[in-house]
Parts: sequence; structure tokens; C-alpha cells
Amino acid sequence: MSAEILDGRKLSAEIREELKGRVSKLKQKGITPGLAGVLVGEDPGSASYIGLKEKASGDVGINSKMVRLPQDIKEKDLLKEIERLNKDTGVHGIFIQLPMPGHLDESKALNLVLPEKDVDGFHPMNVGKAWMGQEAFLPATPIGIWEILVRTGYSDLKDKEVVIVNVDNLVGKPLASILAQEKVGANVTLCHPSTPNLVAYTRRADVVVVAVDKPKFLTADMVKDGVIAIDFGSNWIDDPSTKSGKRTIGDIDFDPVKEKAEAITPVPGGVGPMTVTMLLGNTVTAAERQAGG
Repeated sequence: MSAEILDGRKLSAEIREELKGRVSKLKQKGITPGLAGVLVGEDPGSASYIGLKEKASGDVGINSKMVRLPQDIKEKDLLKEIERLNKDTGVHGIFIQLPMPGHLDESKALNLVLPEKDVDGFHPMNVGKAWMGQEAFLPATPIGIWEILVRTGYSDLKDKEVVIVNVDNLVGKPLASILAQEKVGANVTLCHPSTPNLVAYTRRADVVVVAVDKPKFLTADMVKDGVIAIDFGSNWIDDPSTKSGKRTIGDIDFDPVKEKAEAITPVPGGVGPMTVTMLLGNTVTAAERQAGG
């Protein structure tokens, strides 16, 4: 058996076409969805990522307003910028690019963003509502994972075992808040990657999600036949056959696991492309809600 490859690039392109239609309807009402990002400092990875968000916004018709602030900005001045964006009626979604410099309190910044503009889903009000099954914004990565399962026909998880090897606020906890809802009905287990005898958990999983940034962390002997394997790892390894001498691989030992799985996401090209797209989706949803739609 060789697994179905869950193509995040293809699904992302489909969703972006749908978003263009929703944006067009908003523009007919005189509303252009606006996304504002706040970047503090010049971290190359963060600067590159915010550039991707900026370009993707333009591709679907969202107006992006990226605020780039100096590395040594005082916290009170950062909070003033967030307050300004909160009051800007042309901004429907706000995200804070993380990580921020150590002298700034990330929680204070994230909590200041209005919940209705918190398209990253980090505000405590959105987190709490998500766990209660109420309307709320969630982080883009878990929404992207759920959309992959829905759009490829693997979302019937009633009474299925889902094991998530990640317990952070970006992937593990919010994904569990989606899958544990009664309307989905999955039995969800969150595992730390350091869990002793982790294999006892992963081998029973009908769906396993891994996000630990350790290359080939999940091996074929750790999963059962027919598993749905979702990989949100990103690891650079040496590869002399490439132009750069490096290439990206995930947390799953792809080729051996592929032979046992029913379906699997590749790295690159799986969950990653969905992440920015779902942030755009949250922004369009925020604009629709704020417009009373």
C-alpha cells in the first residue's frame, strides 16, 4: 500500500480562488478587507514570512498594511501601534509576527489586539470560545490541517483516535479544540515529544499529527497500517544534490511511513502552504463579520 499524498499547494490554490470571490462580494458593498501585521526588528525569517503574507494578501484582493518597527522599540510605543490598528476601521485583521525581542511582553501585545480582529487566534477570548465550540478565530495552522482533512474526505473522525505530538498554542491545543468538539467526535490525545514510550500512543492513532521540528522523528514502526499522517515539521538537512546543498524535510520519515499510511502530507507542500491561506481566510471572515455579514 502506498499512501494518498495530501497536496496542500493544490488545496491552498483552490481556497484562494474561493477567497477572491468572497472579497469581490465585499468590495461590491464598498468594503476592502484589510490585514495589518506588526513586525518588530529585522529577523530574516520573520521578515521573509511577513513578506509572504503581504504578497498573498494582494493576490486575493486584501489590502495589507504591514507595520515594521525598530528592534529597540519601547513597549509602550508598541502597544500604541496596536491600539492605533484596533481603531483603524480599514483594518479587519491584525497579527503580531512572533517571536518578538526579549524586552517585550508578547502576551501583553497579543492580548491587546481586539478579539474580533485577532486573526491569529491567540487572544484568550478566542482561545476560550474555541474550546467551548463557539464562534472564534483559531490559529491558521490547525485550521489548515482541518481543511486538508475535510477537503480530502478524511474528516469523519467520530470515535477515531487522534494523537497530536505537540502541545503548544500554535498547533496542538487549538487543533485539539477543533477535533474534540461533539460535532467531530474524535478521541484526542496530546503528547509531549519527550513522552516515555511515545510509540504506545502513536501506534493506536487513526490520525497522527506531528509538529516537533525533529527530522524523521516519527518512524514507520511508530504507526499502524492505514494511518492518516499529518506533518508540520520543518527541518533543513544537508543534500549535496541540491543547488543550495540543503533541503527541507518534515518530522515524519516520509518514504517508509508512506508505505503504511492511507494518506500523508508531504514536506514541503503539505500543511505549510495552507497556513498563510487560512490567515487570509480569517481576515476575510473578520471583514464579513464586521460588515454584519
